[in-house]
Amino acid sequence: MTAPIETTGSAAGAQPEAVLAGAKRSQIEGRSLYQIAWLRFRRDRVAVAGGIVVILLVLLAALAKPIESVFGLDPNAFHQDLIDPDLLAPKGSWGGMSWEHPLGVDPQYGRDILARIIEGSWVSLLVATGATVLSVVIGTVLGVVAGFYGGWVDSVISRMMDTFLAFPLLLFAISISAALQDGAFGLSGLPLRISVLIFVIGFFNWPYMGRIVRAQTLSLREREFVEAARSLGARGPFILFRELLPNLVAPILVYSTLLIPTNILFEAALSFLGVGIAPPQASWGGMLTGATELYQADPEYMIVPGLAIFVTVLAFNLLGDGLRDALDPRSK
Repeated sequence: MTAPIETTGSAAGAQPEAVLAGAKRSQIEGRSLYQIAWLRFRRDRVAVAGGIVVILLVLLAALAKPIESVFGLDPNAFHQDLIDPDLLAPKGSWGGMSWEHPLGVDPQYGRDILARIIEGSWVSLLVATGATVLSVVIGTVLGVVAGFYGGWVDSVISRMMDTFLAFPLLLFAISISAALQDGAFGLSGLPLRISVLIFVIGFFNWPYMGRIVRAQTLSLREREFVEAARSLGARGPFILFRELLPNLVAPILVYSTLLIPTNILFEAALSFLGVGIAPPQASWGGMLTGATELYQADPEYMIVPGLAIFVTVLAFNLLGDGLRDALDPRSK
């Protein structure tokens, strides 16, 4: 009977080292939370497609003026020779589509629709992004303060949120926009209208962000890392900006991407009602206003700006849903 073979300590200790020696560094290297979120996001093809469309839209809006200059597009140039005066519709089929005017011309003045869509893109995204930034800044600061300090501070800020949410925002925006049409604060014309829209939409929408941030802060302030910071002598401002805010980046980013399309629709609604962006400046909502009276003669004039709004809002919503699933898988 043979005796069992004993394994020496050196051989047993060498086995893990041999395994590690044959492994690549990428196979044993840890990943951060954001790297894991990026891997989850890349697997969501729908969200990736929405992100690509959003990037293209942002580039289109940012480069609207250079594109118009390079290709000779003038959103306010009249082409009355392309309009049939008897039918009040563009000559030719599909709203006057041609190589020179790929999306046709409007049935009133013969202005190029493609040029007006490009011109209106930067207006919509500028107003929506500016209003979102304003809402996020106000809502984040007040939400963090309310959730962290609690007590009477939380009560005062929460009542402020309830008060702002009780405002009839649409009627308020209409009245302010109509009252400031002639000029205010040293501004007039398009800069004034854009500033008023950003202020009205952003300032009265911050409670939605504030409630989300407050709820997240109430949960985070009881975590171990906050207690550890307190035990080391950290004060309130340090904990707020160095401990809590970095952990609130994910919900703030997700809600921001979902708030931008809402603001795009709100700006388009105000322009549609005639108290947003005023002609001759092109805007998607203003184009829909002109199309309501002429859609029977030229339905394409209503379809194109409507599709522009639809695609933009859908892309931002898909991107926001993908970011939410990637940053918080438990939300599925």
